[in-house]
Formats: sequence, structure tokens, C-alpha cells
Amino acid sequence: MSATPVPDRRTFAIISHPDAGKTTLTEKFLLYAGALAEAGSVKARTGRRSATSDWMEMEQKRGISITSTVLQFPYRGVVCNLLDTPGHRDFSEDTYRVLAAVDAVVMVLDSAKGIEPQTLKLFEVCRLRKLPVLTFLNKYDRPGREMLELLDEIEREIGLRPTPATWPVGISGDFRGVIDRRTGEFVRFTRTVRGQSIAPEELVDPEQAAAEEGRAWDDALEGAGLMEAMGADVDPESFLAGESTPVFVGSALTNFGVRLLLDAVIDLAPSPVPRADVNDEVRPLDADFSAFVFKVQANMDPAHRDRIAFARVCSGTFERGMDATCHRTGKPVSTKYATTVFGAERDTVELAHPGDVIGLINAQGLRIGDTIYAGEPVEFPGIPRFVPEVFASARPLDTGRTKQFRRGLAQLDEEGVVQVLRDPDGGETDAVLAAVGQLQFEVFAHRLASEFGAPTEMLSSPYQAIRVTDAPTALRLRGVSGVRVLRRDNGELVALFENPYRLQRLHNDEPDLVLRPLLTTTSDN
Repeated sequence: MSATPVPDRRTFAIISHPDAGKTTLTEKFLLYAGALAEAGSVKARTGRRSATSDWMEMEQKRGISITSTVLQFPYRGVVCNLLDTPGHRDFSEDTYRVLAAVDAVVMVLDSAKGIEPQTLKLFEVCRLRKLPVLTFLNKYDRPGREMLELLDEIEREIGLRPTPATWPVGISGDFRGVIDRRTGEFVRFTRTVRGQSIAPEELVDPEQAAAEEGRAWDDALEGAGLMEAMGADVDPESFLAGESTPVFVGSALTNFGVRLLLDAVIDLAPSPVPRADVNDEVRPLDADFSAFVFKVQANMDPAHRDRIAFARVCSGTFERGMDATCHRTGKPVSTKYATTVFGAERDTVELAHPGDVIGLINAQGLRIGDTIYAGEPVEFPGIPRFVPEVFASARPLDTGRTKQFRRGLAQLDEEGVVQVLRDPDGGETDAVLAAVGQLQFEVFAHRLASEFGAPTEMLSSPYQAIRVTDAPTALRLRGVSGVRVLRRDNGELVALFENPYRLQRLHNDEPDLVLRPLLTTTSDN
């Protein structure tokens, strides 16, 4: 990548409820940016890049996103760092980490379903991080709800004032094009075979539109006029402040409206801004190099079996081979094998700037939430982390594969696939796995078998609550039935309870016991 000014960066994520069309939209962004020659194909413009962001075998079989993916591509002279995220609730923590690394969000809604529970949960994370949100009402080429109803729901459920940038011509299911409310133009779309190529767009003047579209045009003008009367116009200032959300209508599958949305990312989404450290002091963009690790992933390329730490550059210029330090350990970080990424594929990167995402291959010792820097030391705040809701245990089906089981357990713990809670007096097979949802355990078992050659038996666990404790309280709890004391990877002692009533009773009977809720960041790693 050549050196370009900091403003020429857009780092954003796409979030949605499962099946809303997020991964399809991601692929279509790549199509419109020229990073793919044909949507749905297995080859990209270079003849070797995967066309899909779902690179994991289990994702491709199930048709869902399990892990976040980083995709970098140029568009209109801007370097875009797009982070595709899991939509399933059980992988909320992975999405949570990704949102710490972006400057804006594209929220994809199914126009037939509107705001769904997972969408609402993810938006709460955006609100906490004060991320500006662009909204895409997807699947408008299929029967669905009315535009005004969807806008009302957005404002009611997530508290953002919707400001339609485009207004549909034709009802949901009979989608003909959009009125670009910012220019007044009617953009008519034409379908392509299976949406594999860019949808032809025709700019139609109002007189021609009235003659050819009839009632659909009149209704669209009425709806757009109502928005104008209400003052619901796109306002960049309130968008960046997290008060309004520009709304775009389209269909990712047929490519309708995709270009207009991608253009809006370039025109409206912010470029990187200085980031505050743990002391709330802002590190300027032109300061010495600094970055933070938001994701660790192993075995993306089965041929290499390597480990990549993904880091968002916050300040300065990254140069491959430069001297860098991990703040947590004080140890040097290898930057010789730095890559820019495109799904599971990678290319060597020589330079990177604020907003860029770099992959550090085999940079041993890096964990999620770590800050790396050159020159003046800095530490950025830890990345939000969810409290576990479900627990299980695991053991290798073949005791001869115990070594591989232990290696996989350690790796998947580092990646955050699950949290591994270990018995201070026991072995790896006595560990308890903690997760947000059950599907994480399925991914854990699948990867142990496929990547580490250690088929695993998952066993249900009776625990329902977890608390942080200390050594004196741990000693007291070891004799209490229905309670187990374990240790997290950061050395912290935790107590697991078979039911919340037992926890509450201990609180009431022995208030001096140390039983604190888990911290929600990884800054203590």
C-alpha cells in the first residue's frame, strides 16, 4: 500500500440481525469497488481472492457469519477498511470487539422485519461508542413493510432520527428505483442475472418518470415531500453526533441502491480522529506509531497454520520491520510479517496509516485489547467484553490427542472463541468453558477437530452465574456445595454458582465475602 494522507481512510463495520443480508451487501461493496470481477464467483480481480467474507468452512456450510472478517479495498481514491461481523447473537462478543476498531457503522435491516432483537443489542454497543450509523433498508425488491412504518420504528426503537437520503419508487416487492432526495434525481435500476454484475442505473427526468411510472411516481413524490415538510433531511452534523441516521433503500441481492450507499460511506462517514488513552489524554494522529489489537485469529490459511493479531492503527505511520512494543508485557513485537488482508487472503504491507487494519503474523504474546506502540509509550482502553451466560466442559475423545487438545484450547481461548476457566489444582481437561451462547461451543468443538486434530466431547455444565472473588473468599467457597472456584487467564479468581439463588443467599448470609460482577473490558489482561 502506498502512503496516502490520513483523510483518505474510511474504517467501518456492517452490522445486522442474521439473514438481513449483511454478508451479501459486503460482497456487493467489493463488486462496486472493483475488488471482485463478478459477485458470487470464486475468483476476484486478481484471480485468487475469495469472493466471500465467510472464509471459515463452518460458515460456508451453515450460511452464517461466525467470525469477523477484515476487507480492505480502494474506492473513489479512498482506502476502505470494511469489517464484516457475525450477526448471530451467540457471537456478539466478536462484534463487540470489532466495533471498538471502527469509526462508523452501516446497519442493515430487512425491510420485511425491521428492527430485530439482535439489531437492537448491537445498536446499543454503537451508542456506547458514539458511532455514527448509516441505515440500509434491504430486500425492498421483496414484499415487506411500508417505508413510513419502518422509519417510525427506527426512531422509536433505537432513538435515532431517520433522515431518508433515498426514497423508493414503487412499493416493497415492486421496487423500480429511488428518488435521491439530496439531488432530486430519479435513479431507475435494472436487474442483472443473479445480481452478479453492477446493476445499470438510469437517471430519469421527472416528466418522463411521471409518464412511465404513473401512480408509483406520484406516491414516491408524496412520501419524499412529507419528509421535506418534516425537515427529515440528511444532516452530516447530527449524523456524526449520533443523533440522526441517513437511510438508504435498496436490495443487496439485485445490487439496487448499493452504489448510493457506498458513496455515502465515502461522503458522510468520518475519517480517523485522534484516540484517547486510558488517562483520557488524546494521542494526535501525527504522533509516534500506536495501535491496539482487537482480534486474534489462527488457521485462516490451512496451508500456513499461522496466527494473526489484527490491530487498528491509531497514530503515526506503521512501517514493516519497525521496532514496536507491547504495553502490557513491555516486550518487543515482531512487525516483519505484517499484512493487509482481504478475507482469508493476505498481502505484505509496507506502510499503514491511522484507520488502517494490519495483520501481524505470528506476533507471539499479543492478546485482544493489547496496545502496541513505537516511541512515546501509550495504552488505550481495553475492549468491551460480555459476561458469560452459558458454561460447559470439554474433553478429547481420544486420549492420545490430549496434546493437540491442550494446544487448541489455549489458542481458542486467546482468540476469544470461548473463555477458558481453569482449576488451579487441576489439568486442562478440568477446565470450564464460558460463552455468551451455545453456538460458540459448537464452533469450539468444530475447530478443535478440524484444525487441531482433536475431536472433542462437549459436556453440559450446571453453572448459571459467575462472580470475581479473592483468595480468602475462595478458601471459604471451596467447602460450599454448588459452587466452584476457578481461575481466568489473567490470574483472576472466579466463583461459579449452580443457581443464582445460592449466590444471593451467600450475599445475604455473609456480606463480607468478595463476590463482584465480572469487569466488562479486557484491559486487565
